[in-house]
Amino acid sequence: MTIVKTTYNRRSFLQTTVLAGGGMMLGFSWLASCNPTPEEVLNMPKEWFNINGFLKIGENGVVTIMSPNPEIGQNVKTSMPMIIAEELDVDWKNVVVEQAPLNTDIFTRQLAGGSQSIRQGWQSLRMAGATARHMLREAAAQQWQVPVAEITTAAGMLYHKKSGKSIGYGEVASAAAKIPVPEEVQLKDAKDFKIIGTSRKNVDGKKIVTGQPLFGLDYKVEGMLIAMIAHPPAFGMKLKSVDDSAAKAMPGIKDVFTVNVYNEGYEKQWSDTTAFDELVVVVGNTTWEVMNAKKALRIEWERTSAAENTEGYMAKMAALTAKPATQLRKDGNPEAAFKSAAKVIERTYTAPFLPHNTMEPMNFFAHVTADKAELVGPIQTPEFMEKTVAARLGLPLEKIDIQMTRQGGGFGRRLYGHFVVEAAVISQKMNAPIKLVYTREDDMTQGIYRPAYHVTYRAALDADNKLIGFHIRGGGIQDSPVHADRFPAGAIDNYLAEDWTLDSNISTGAWRAPGSNFIAGAEQSFLDEVAEAMGKDPIEFRLELFDRAKKNPVGKNNDYEAARYAGVLELVREKSGWGKNDPAGVHRGVSAYYCHNSYVAQVIDMVLENGKPVIQKVHCAVDCGIVVNPDAAINLVEGGIVDGIGHALYSTLTFKDGAAEQSNFDKYRLIRHSEAPKAIEVHFVNNGIDPTGLGEPLNPPIIGALANAMYKATGKRVYDQPFLAGGQVLG
Repeated sequence: MTIVKTTYNRRSFLQTTVLAGGGMMLGFSWLASCNPTPEEVLNMPKEWFNINGFLKIGENGVVTIMSPNPEIGQNVKTSMPMIIAEELDVDWKNVVVEQAPLNTDIFTRQLAGGSQSIRQGWQSLRMAGATARHMLREAAAQQWQVPVAEITTAAGMLYHKKSGKSIGYGEVASAAAKIPVPEEVQLKDAKDFKIIGTSRKNVDGKKIVTGQPLFGLDYKVEGMLIAMIAHPPAFGMKLKSVDDSAAKAMPGIKDVFTVNVYNEGYEKQWSDTTAFDELVVVVGNTTWEVMNAKKALRIEWERTSAAENTEGYMAKMAALTAKPATQLRKDGNPEAAFKSAAKVIERTYTAPFLPHNTMEPMNFFAHVTADKAELVGPIQTPEFMEKTVAARLGLPLEKIDIQMTRQGGGFGRRLYGHFVVEAAVISQKMNAPIKLVYTREDDMTQGIYRPAYHVTYRAALDADNKLIGFHIRGGGIQDSPVHADRFPAGAIDNYLAEDWTLDSNISTGAWRAPGSNFIAGAEQSFLDEVAEAMGKDPIEFRLELFDRAKKNPVGKNNDYEAARYAGVLELVREKSGWGKNDPAGVHRGVSAYYCHNSYVAQVIDMVLENGKPVIQKVHCAVDCGIVVNPDAAINLVEGGIVDGIGHALYSTLTFKDGAAEQSNFDKYRLIRHSEAPKAIEVHFVNNGIDPTGLGEPLNPPIIGALANAMYKATGKRVYDQPFLAGGQVLG
């Protein structure tokens, strides 16, 4: 067993209090905000005893576990409580899960981003459950006057085998809350897990499919007004004048005014990224009335900086890629290797801007009064936005209350909370509760976007077709996708990585698997082309490089474990029957990538039907450590694969005179149900390692596997995303 200290990040992680009475329970457990059914909670206890910041135990043994992180569809609201319940040793059917409020005094890292929720919370969540279990055992031992070492637990019950005594957790919860927190506790061995590693249904599943209020758009209070914004139609523009007379005269409209999102001189956090600072706001009784009034506004805009056009910035990126750039890593003598090479392979890859297009557009509720601000809605970074809102409103941090709703998608878009600040400022101006609602067009035409990227790869081969040099030079608009110490760095004697960035007034930010969502596809496509030039099987070629990185690595800063990387490739080769059971008439592409601390390898089986690619099957091998909830993990894998394929094939956001040309789904192409893989087969590496990321690592490599399969199908390489721009056929 692992022994851990019950302190975390220099602060006491666990405090205990006895809570008695329904009123106290409602106030501290947030149960007042929902009406659980009898099936969900069995019989609600009359009293709740606070064991720690993550869970509460009722006198009848029902356990409420507070899920601290934002839920954006990655299923942490189910998986994180499962980790606590495992160490608590409670029956899952007696568990109620509630979304915790933002509380930085109790919880740590209340953020959804970087595929880090489970990885970062793994030890602390286990510690919370184990500490509560220890205190319950202490309480039972004191009641029975026996050594605590003789007390065992199972499914929410305490046992003393020598005397034959047993008692439920709820019966000693009050006494357990009075016991001092132990200095250290033992965690279970993985072999003893009963909940972790088993599939549990989404705790919000029934509410979602029956349409019960869960999302930010569902939230409403009596007297709440609706607000919408008008922003400049193009990047590099600002408000010049507005005629709001017609809009103000329309039914249900309360006011029309302009606001500045951030005060002049405010030093923004990274999460404060926004496209336009000055906005025109329309506030009224209903969404329909406000939308119509917004259309009646007569606004004049003026240009403040150059208008961006797709052709222009793509040409600028191509020029930068052709020039020497910032050196990130250099091993050996790559210049000499390329000079002496018998053959040099050089290929360039590009990708466009992409919006996030969450199913639930941006929205947030705010009720700001003279001495406090209550905010409710979908945000991935509540802890960061608490600070920004406090600064913008001029209120102390402790007067800002942010409650998190379930989110209808995030993918990085809700890392940037300017819409939270907008809602707060509008409420303060109106002196009333408001809900700010974006239209799809509002969100798609003002960012935040996945950067456009451009990268060139070069490989040097000697007369014997041996790889002797490797060079990557790439960048993007306000962001570079080049990771200097990732594979194939460490596996090639002569290696050079360079990058650059291009400034723009187009706002960019994180998009699912930032940077990796482009560079993985480019890298893996290029490696296949190099393998072909060398006369090698693409999997064997990669495994040879990993073997070098394992036995005699180049450099000391390689950020991957070659053995685990090779392991997923070997697993996907075995499960797909690569090279042995290749289906007749099927074109296969392979890819493997490491990001967000996890390793993924994929094989795509593709056929062409009337010139269109049809993906019959995807084989996927994943090394992400211990899998907490297999069903949920498979869902994430499948979602990441479909997402990656769809965007690589069809999606692009282009600009003309600084304006986004695709403002809704009538022009922005997403993958359709009939275009998704017919089957996805998922295999997890069972190595007992602590969990790593899963929400993002599945997306990047599938793009390379797709490109490689398309080449096998058509004999033509694809270098520019989207691969099927304009709906052309293949073959």
